[in-house]
Parts: sequence; C-alpha cells; structure tokens
Amino acid sequence: MIPYLRQRFNHSFSPAKYQAFLRRMDEACGTHVQFRLCETPCFFPKSLLDRMAQAGEELIRQLVENPAYRAKSDEAVPAEFKVPNEPAHPLFVQVDFGLVRGADGGLQPKLVELQAFPSLYAYQGLLAQEYIDSYGLQDQSLKYFFGGLGNVSYRELLARAILGTHDPENVVLMEIHPSQQKTLPDFLLTEKLLGVRTVDIVDIRKDGSRLYYDHGGKRIPIRRIYNRAIVDELERKNVKPGFDWRDDLDVEWAGHPNWYFRISKFSIPYLKHDSVPRTWFLNELREIPPDLENYALKPLYSFAGLGVVIAPSKEEIAAIAADKRPHYILQERLDFAPVIETPFGGTKAEVRVMYIWLEELKPVLTIIRMGRGLMMGVDHNKNMEWVGASAGLYVEESA
Repeated sequence: MIPYLRQRFNHSFSPAKYQAFLRRMDEACGTHVQFRLCETPCFFPKSLLDRMAQAGEELIRQLVENPAYRAKSDEAVPAEFKVPNEPAHPLFVQVDFGLVRGADGGLQPKLVELQAFPSLYAYQGLLAQEYIDSYGLQDQSLKYFFGGLGNVSYRELLARAILGTHDPENVVLMEIHPSQQKTLPDFLLTEKLLGVRTVDIVDIRKDGSRLYYDHGGKRIPIRRIYNRAIVDELERKNVKPGFDWRDDLDVEWAGHPNWYFRISKFSIPYLKHDSVPRTWFLNELREIPPDLENYALKPLYSFAGLGVVIAPSKEEIAAIAADKRPHYILQERLDFAPVIETPFGGTKAEVRVMYIWLEELKPVLTIIRMGRGLMMGVDHNKNMEWVGASAGLYVEESA
C-alpha cells in the first residue's frame, strides 16, 4: 500500500525474524497467542485510514442519532437479555471495511459489518508496536493510533472508558470461561494495563441488587463491568449466569449489553451510504437474486463468521424456517482487492476501525485481517502463509 515500505519490509523479511516476533508476542501477553499472526504489518496511506474512520463515524451516527432507528432496533434486543439503564450511545464500537476497486481503479472502503461491542483494545496497540520493534522499523516514523493519541494518552482514555471513576478492584472484565477463549491475551493485557481482573460470568454472584466475586477468600463488590460475554455463545454453551440480565442492578456497564444488538448486522439494511453493500433481511426479500454466487447469507448475531454461507443455494435459503428468517440477512458479496504484496502474491485486507465514545466519538486503532480465501476467517485461510491477524501502520502524509 505504501510501496517503498512494502518493498523494504519484504526484502528484509526472514523466517527467523517472524519466529522471534511470535515469541516476543507470547512473552508480552503472558500466554500463547492462539490465532494466527500474519508475518507482516500493513502499511496504509493515512488518507485512506482517515476515509474509513470518517465513513465509520457517519454510519454510527446515522444509527445512534436517528430516533426512528432507535425505536425500530428495540425489536433486535431479545426480551430476556434487555438490560436496564441503557445510555444514549455505545461506549465501544467497531466498523469493518473491505477494500474494493472502483470503476476508476481507485480503492473504495466497503462496509463488511459493524458492532457495538469491545474488541482487542488492550492487545492491538501492543501488536502494532511489536511489529515495529521485532522487525527493526523504529526509524520509519510509523504510527498506529488515530487522532494524535500515543501510548500514554491512549491508556488514559481506555482507563476512563473501562474503569470510569472506580477502583480497578471493583471493575471486572466479564467473559464466558475466559481461560478457554482465544482472546485471553487481551484479557491478561487489560489486567496488566489497568488492574482489572478477568472474572468468569458463572463466578459472579448476586446479593440483592449488587454483584460481587470472590478473590483470595474475600468477597469483592462489583461496581462496573467491562462486558466481553457474547449472548450467542451463552446460548450455544447453555451457560447460566448467577444474575438475570433484566435485573435493575447497582452496577455500571463499560459497554452496555443492549448496544451489542442495536448496532450489529441488524443495522445494515437501514444504512444509506456509499460504503454499504446491498443488504436485505431474509424475511423481507421479495425475490431471490439469480446470481447467488455474488451474495452471502449471514445470521445476525453470530461471531467470528459462525454460520455465514458464501454463495448460498436457493435450497439453503428455503431451508431456513419462517420464524428464523428475520434473524438472517442476505448481503451482496464484496470482491476485496488483493492490495498487499506478499511473496505468495496479492493478499486481501479487512480493516476494523475501533472507536471509543466518551465525550466524543473517537477512532483510536485498527485491527487488520489478511487473507486469500473466500473469507478472512482462519477456517478459510488454512495452511497459508502471510495471512492472519495484523496491524495497520501509517506515516503522516507530509513525511
């Protein structure tokens, strides 16, 4: 994407440097990083990242600041998971873009999906810096935070978002069986960065309107929850928390759970923007397109690509029961441009812009996924090199 940086990196790359990078990541995280890390970071023009960050903000505001959509999205929040005291806007939002070629040959960001749910906020900055340090890129004025943020100011912003005004002891990162999650590195780094303990949702107890957890033989009150528990996984694993989501609890949410449903794949058919591909709720589809090879069938609330069908058949669509059809979308597939030059040919990149919304909606970081398969997920890029999770680096345009 920035030719001189790409050529310099590819020329100086060695498998030994990559293995050292992987070892350093495991060491820094305090556990083995289970998902595949790409051999290379991505070097993006700052102007392209800014375009995506701006488009993402427009999409988020189009939903959050639209009373009609807010009312409509009430139906997206299941009654049994509707949590009281919902704030006026989400705290954490991610918007994923693919890069496609326009009619003029230029690159255009296209929406893949968006979600109001925390991503790898403690991990991703470390990953970006580790690419720089492990591969000796310190002399190239590379940056990875948006908006003039640096390591110290980003940590302060993240602390305000996750801790609020509370002592870290009374704030928990809540997850389902966290030691079994591939995102464990982010949990451990959150604790290291902010002092927030990771607590299994099944270990949280309720006493009246208050929640608590046990640690070192002590009963610790929970004042604020950094929620990382995904409802879809709760249901799949039949996990029962020690509280009811509908309870009016004496607790704050760092990432209120209702927004997971309100800003999600459910939102895409309501969006009007140049970056949004054609999308329909399955129950509102008047006729099945004849060119289904150019579409993807997606369940609304699955995570990490679960249940997505690329180029579905008419039979697969017809097999979805009538009561399930409102919970699926049919979306025009994006032909991602293979913009990253690697030893294995051009490779596609999906860019996740991460936002924190306190006083203002602020883009902070990117997560990159690289692949050459049908989708960006690991299952579609097995036995490949120079694919996987990566970081977006840039230089200021004037540099």
